Amino acid sequence: MCGVLAAGPTRAMETEASLLRQCPLLLPQNRAKTVYEGFISAQGRDFHLKILLPQDLQLKKARLLCSWQLRTILDGYHHVVQQRMQHSPDLMSFMMELKVILEAALKKKQDLYALPPPPQFYSSVIEEIDALGWDKLDFVDTCFSTIKLKAEDASGREHLITLKLKSKSSLISIHRQFLAALESLKTFWDVMDEIDEKTWVLEPEKPTRSATARRIALGNNASINIEVDPRHPTMLPECCFLGADHVVKPLGIKLSRNIHLWNPEDTLLQNLKDVLEIDFPSRAVLEKFDFSMDCGICYAYQLDGAIPDQVCDNSQCGQPFHQTCLYEWLRGLLTSRQSFNIIFGECPYCNKPITLKMSGRKS
Repeated sequence: MCGVLAAGPTRAMETEASLLRQCPLLLPQNRAKTVYEGFISAQGRDFHLKILLPQDLQLKKARLLCSWQLRTILDGYHHVVQQRMQHSPDLMSFMMELKVILEAALKKKQDLYALPPPPQFYSSVIEEIDALGWDKLDFVDTCFSTIKLKAEDASGREHLITLKLKSKSSLISIHRQFLAALESLKTFWDVMDEIDEKTWVLEPEKPTRSATARRIALGNNASINIEVDPRHPTMLPECCFLGADHVVKPLGIKLSRNIHLWNPEDTLLQNLKDVLEIDFPSRAVLEKFDFSMDCGICYAYQLDGAIPDQVCDNSQCGQPFHQTCLYEWLRGLLTSRQSFNIIFGECPYCNKPITLKMSGRKS
């Protein structure tokens, strides 16, 4: 009798282990194991799903909840999936059968997409390019499946849009929408171009058109990080000062005191100059006065994509450091102490007190 009683749990455990091996991304969500949620993998892609089982764990009465991607791919296979739920002996068997069905559905869709379009498709694309102007065409592949169109905004900047053509695509309509989108972003790009041309932008080193943030050098190893709203580019951006307290605190005070002077009719750079009561120095000027942005510990500017953002508060020092470098340095000192996420220690250069507030780091 005891042997018979032990066989049930053993088989259940073996089934559970097999399910975990076959579907490692599908996990039980409760102790009763009536709810499973996770992902099913096929052809290198993961698809989200959720399985709700009744209390008796009978698969016949289970409910299968699919993400919209999985539901779209399995369109036309619903009756097959339901049939397998009715006849599969357990959840592991059903998941294996569902994976086979999913693989077949994906292959069928790929085969459909691989079929070449009718001849009328090519002639209609050429007619649309004729109407649009061949000067707007930057690239088209031999299959006419990918095409790149170019457009110029009102400030003379050239932009490209890449299209994956379908039989019902209208190049003229898409190009018209593209021009409208460029026009809506013109002021934003004008604002960012002026900042890039007239200041020393520390980050990003090579900003893209989609980049909304700039870290601008101010001198004295200090900088300001701004986040510009593309919809309202001349309004006051989010500002964060980086540097020694004796340098950045007065700037914060000026920003608060002069915020009423902000005029949306002026450019963002001019407003920053007026509100902060400074002129943004160029890179050539800052480098002439030995403005240093290299880390005082690793002697590098960039470390894993980050640039120095910690500065000694001693006005006679002001040496910048990478957060990671300063953290490792202070952690190695016997005299350093830590309180929550703040480390207190001595500057590697001047031995004066220095404080590091760690962001996103576990001690």
